[in-house]
Amino acid sequence: MKNYFAMTKEEVLSKLNSKETGLTTGEVEIAIEKYGYNQLNEEKKLSTMQVFISQFKDFLVIILIIASIISIISGNVESAVVILVVIIINAILGTVQHLKAEESISSLKNLSAPKSKVLRDGEKVEVLSKYLVPGDIVFVEAGDVVPADGRVIESFSLLINESSLTGESEGVEKISSVIDKDELALGDQKNMVFSGSLVSYGRGVILVTTTGMKTELGKIASLLEATKEKQTPLQVSLDNFGKKLSIGIIILCILVFGINILHGVKLLDSLMFAVALAVAAIPEALSSIVTIVLAIGTQKLSKENAIIKNLKSVESLGCVSVICSDKTGTLTQNKMTVKKVYINNEVFNEKDLNVNGMGENLLIKEAILCNDATSEIGDPTEIALVNLSEIHYNQSGKELKNRYPRISEIPFDSDRKLMSTVHNIDGKIMMFTKGALDSILPKTKKMLVNGEVRDITSEDIKNIEKVNMEFAQTGLRVLTFAYQILESEKEITREDEDNFIFIGLTAMIDPPREESKEAVAKCLTAGIKPVMITGDHKITATAIAKEIGIYKDGDNVMEGVDVEKLSDDELLEKVASTSVYARVSPEHKIRIVTAWQRLGKICAMTGDGVNDAPALKRADIGIAMGITGTEVSKDAASMILTDDNFSTIVKAVTTGRNIYANIKNSIRFLLSGNTAGILAVLYSSLVGLPVIFAPVHLLFINLLTDSLPAIAIGMEPSHGDVLTEKPRNPKEPILTKELSGKILLEGILIALFVMIGFYIGYKDNDALKASTIAFSVLCLARLFHGFNCRGGASVFGLGVFSNKFSIIAFVIGFVLLNTILLVPAFHTIFQVVPLTTNELFTIYGLAFVPTLIIQISKFIKYRR
Repeated sequence: MKNYFAMTKEEVLSKLNSKETGLTTGEVEIAIEKYGYNQLNEEKKLSTMQVFISQFKDFLVIILIIASIISIISGNVESAVVILVVIIINAILGTVQHLKAEESISSLKNLSAPKSKVLRDGEKVEVLSKYLVPGDIVFVEAGDVVPADGRVIESFSLLINESSLTGESEGVEKISSVIDKDELALGDQKNMVFSGSLVSYGRGVILVTTTGMKTELGKIASLLEATKEKQTPLQVSLDNFGKKLSIGIIILCILVFGINILHGVKLLDSLMFAVALAVAAIPEALSSIVTIVLAIGTQKLSKENAIIKNLKSVESLGCVSVICSDKTGTLTQNKMTVKKVYINNEVFNEKDLNVNGMGENLLIKEAILCNDATSEIGDPTEIALVNLSEIHYNQSGKELKNRYPRISEIPFDSDRKLMSTVHNIDGKIMMFTKGALDSILPKTKKMLVNGEVRDITSEDIKNIEKVNMEFAQTGLRVLTFAYQILESEKEITREDEDNFIFIGLTAMIDPPREESKEAVAKCLTAGIKPVMITGDHKITATAIAKEIGIYKDGDNVMEGVDVEKLSDDELLEKVASTSVYARVSPEHKIRIVTAWQRLGKICAMTGDGVNDAPALKRADIGIAMGITGTEVSKDAASMILTDDNFSTIVKAVTTGRNIYANIKNSIRFLLSGNTAGILAVLYSSLVGLPVIFAPVHLLFINLLTDSLPAIAIGMEPSHGDVLTEKPRNPKEPILTKELSGKILLEGILIALFVMIGFYIGYKDNDALKASTIAFSVLCLARLFHGFNCRGGASVFGLGVFSNKFSIIAFVIGFVLLNTILLVPAFHTIFQVVPLTTNELFTIYGLAFVPTLIIQISKFIKYRR
């Protein structure tokens, strides 16, 4: 079956049961029954209450709820209240994060034009765009948003910006003639228009071919609905960690419960002892601490022009191994710029023209006068010409146009590929013409060289064509400049566009950002592969990629049509050696990202258009452009760049890596302290000692004196250049063998001094005093331990005051502990007894010794 772009107007009208006078009201009603309304489906969302309830499905949370119920039954209401408050706070945080999730389909709907001018019953009327159907004849003009996909049947210099769909920065000149091809990339279907794109110039008549979810915009909406977000590596690690910890806790609790029953302890007391162990083992504050550390990271990133929407995405940045980046605006300036000029048989850089030369002077004048743009508004190519004259040669566009007003003109169109204007230049009536070389050169009889007009020779023509080819092969867009002298002022016609005098060529490109090359080099140093995925042409994309270091000799370059022909397995084989993808569709972007993920890579994807949204959602971290990005891309992404700059991604990766290291250190701090508590509880249970800790003791440690040091560890500044390290393996668990070993050793060391404290207090068989001293030693030892977990080196190697938050956290924890020990009003609530001054100093000494031992071993290792 023929594609619409390969059909004549008559064939399309016939296929859609339409006619040149448009559809009748009755035909529209039948069509709406058949095709539905011209609008996008909206995904059904969970209610706020459903989201809130879903936060309690975590296994650790369920254990804590059971623990709180047992606490209430046994009369320990304070413990139950503290546990439930923590659980509810975590649930509220999770709900708020979920409700901030993307509303991509809603944003897609906002792109649709609210009303359209359409031919109905033979008359031109305005209707709501949702009532458009295939077969409708629609009129569009500059400023309109295209309301549906359609075949162009009439074009009057119709220029449409399709960058949000194709990624190509330049507007597309639309034609009405047939394109005799079997397959064409979206950006090359020049006789088709697509829903959601913007009419930037001219006007046209469109025959609607597809509406609603069947349009290209609708296909993206379907992809967005079908695309599932991947869990971040941190989520996966924490989930696995949580499951293993839960199983371990249940086994331990059952074991301790059984031992106590065998020792003759009452059933309820045995149950409470098991609950104490569960509370000791579960790092209740872990979820909150990870959230807070990530939130602090997002604040830091926002100052570096990166806004994080999903907190856990911060950590994903740290293990990114592939960045699939759009070209336009991210790696480049999104601003066409003249880079080379060919004049007087020589190639010059844009800044090196001799403006006093006759040819150069004429070219600069023509660049502004034969031009409809200003330095800010208009076609990107024409803006580049204005900027050439204004920025480099101090020629004011407004002043020149006032001095040499336009007498006559023939606007640009895609058939001629020319634009001509007539001006009185200091007494000479001159017609300036600019356009494609293949349109001007055959009509050129003379050329201007070093101020003299002479006949153009075959050698001149070969040289011009050679230079044009060299420019094109390096991705430069070439414009040809010519003129002729007219005998008098007159309205020019197409017949006048002949007998040209050749002036020269300008070659322009959307140049790379100055910082892109350095950012790409940093990526490569960090073991991250940058990949360019763009809707632009293959030659242009490759030229930019080569200049900034993404493309290396020997790399593959693929177009969308190449990707289309490959199976998923074939693409998997090629993806690692391919650096540039050009002329790609939304489906191709998802396949490329998925292929990298199948190779076990953590993939970041940048984009700004509607077409990028599904891939942004599919990627491990989707990065949208804040300046040029559509709302759809911003909604689908997990990070937004406020400066649209690739180098900002590299800064974010650095921050992400440091944040992950800090979260890992926080987990080490929490688990080593909890291990100490577990070992103390287990030991006391096995040897038949009284209950060593009340549940409220362990909750005080976990929620108050542990939380602040853990957060402070999460705010540790970066030590060393993290970008020289390779990306971490996303499958690597948080608890590696090395980290587990450290946690166990440090837990044993702290537990040893806790038990020494217990025996000192238990010398007179005073179980409550023994419990008070053991609790105090454990609490203070964990506060000291916060300094051990700041990083690999000793506290002196890291700098005692390099993290002021760790000192503040210790002081607050120390004050809180001493408050409940010294203020009688808190003794009953926290189940402690008054202590002597000697006993207090004994606690301080016992709590400090484990940290002293750890710091000495670190110092020796660091020196070595």
